[in-house]
Amino acid sequence: MYLITPEEWRAHDVSANQVDLRLRCVRALSASLARLNIPLLVVRVPRSAEVARTVTRVAQEHACDRVHFNKEYEIDEQRRDEAVVAACAKAGIVAEGHTDQSLLEPGEVRTGEGKWYTVFTPFKKACIARMKERGVPGMVPVPKKQAKLRIESSEVPASVAGFEAQVDPSLWPAGEAHAVKMLERFAGGAIREYKARRDFPGDEDGTSRLSAYLAVGAISPRQCLHAAIEANAGSASPLDAGNAGAVHWISEVLWREFYIHIMVGFPRVCMHRAFQLGTERLRWSENEEHLEAWKAGRTGIPIVDAGMRQLLATGWMHNRVRMITAMFLTKNLFIDWRLGERHFMRNLVDGFLASNNGGWQWSASTGTDAAPYFRIFNPVSQSAKFDPEGTYIRRWVPELAGVRGEAIHEPWTLPLLLRAGLDYPGPIVDLSASRQRAIEAFQALRGS
Repeated sequence: MYLITPEEWRAHDVSANQVDLRLRCVRALSASLARLNIPLLVVRVPRSAEVARTVTRVAQEHACDRVHFNKEYEIDEQRRDEAVVAACAKAGIVAEGHTDQSLLEPGEVRTGEGKWYTVFTPFKKACIARMKERGVPGMVPVPKKQAKLRIESSEVPASVAGFEAQVDPSLWPAGEAHAVKMLERFAGGAIREYKARRDFPGDEDGTSRLSAYLAVGAISPRQCLHAAIEANAGSASPLDAGNAGAVHWISEVLWREFYIHIMVGFPRVCMHRAFQLGTERLRWSENEEHLEAWKAGRTGIPIVDAGMRQLLATGWMHNRVRMITAMFLTKNLFIDWRLGERHFMRNLVDGFLASNNGGWQWSASTGTDAAPYFRIFNPVSQSAKFDPEGTYIRRWVPELAGVRGEAIHEPWTLPLLLRAGLDYPGPIVDLSASRQRAIEAFQALRGS
């Protein structure tokens, strides 16, 4: 059974782009299940508070004595699942949750003092040690074809009102079969150079592009981990030694894992709260013009604008550029990270609360394992380092397509006559002065 819950999606800023991919993946899933004579029911639930009653009612209608579901770890979703278990139990039905969204059940690895890890590197080492000791989590086999039931599958709607895709759906083909092909292609080739190529946004094959399929559950982190281990075959310790690309990609899978565990151990991050509570005393800028310029990709900083336009056009942004754009918003514009977090979620096809929140709080220096407040990316030097030829910028900021040389990264340095011919704004803030303002704000916080 798949539940359509528009109220829940809206409350959690799920993007129309992701809803479109979810529905198309559900349609592909329904077709796969039909070949096994397994009907898929699609039920619309107007209010999230009705989920428990709806699941129980459908289970009773079909004389089910057990309900199985994969756990979700956001605080509202945990409460929803607890309500389902309680409602089913009251009706004499056993409801059981399974670990699927993460490799290990959150809390399974702890510090020597029994606390939640709040720094990534020791967390990663603990996860790898646990998997070496107990084995890498296995994958559940596809069920066998069963006898046909007298239950018809539901029609999966093409769209849900208010959640029409804002980007071309062909950019994100649906279904597990497509996701598996992407994984196989990546693990069979590009993963070996992943560490060397991952930070260059103009290199379209430098990353796996699987985040959207992980976010909607079309593929699992276990599948990803097994593929990476196979790609690293021959290493005596394929989780943390051998091919540098495969090992680094496993590390990125574990970053996703880390943020899920943080979300469970510190549920306040699901409630628009900073992990480092003391940073909530920061007085962020409320400059609406700056915020809107950032959203539209009109800040006058080419690499920032390229990233923001890629997001609007495709529902996705390269991870290095996510960090650059997030740090520019929170440090140079000194605008509350929560506004950026929400804008990303409302547009990303791969929006996933744990990773999105973790990344934004890292960039804002408000989170766990955060970037030190004084380590602020300079978008110009980041651009010159990771997009040296300006390939990425020229693709997404066509106004600068004719700019040659290093000026592509800082067009305000061009002679006045050349700048006048560009339909492109100057920087909305001075990078040096705004950087200093952010540092002073954090220093004042530490001294108060």
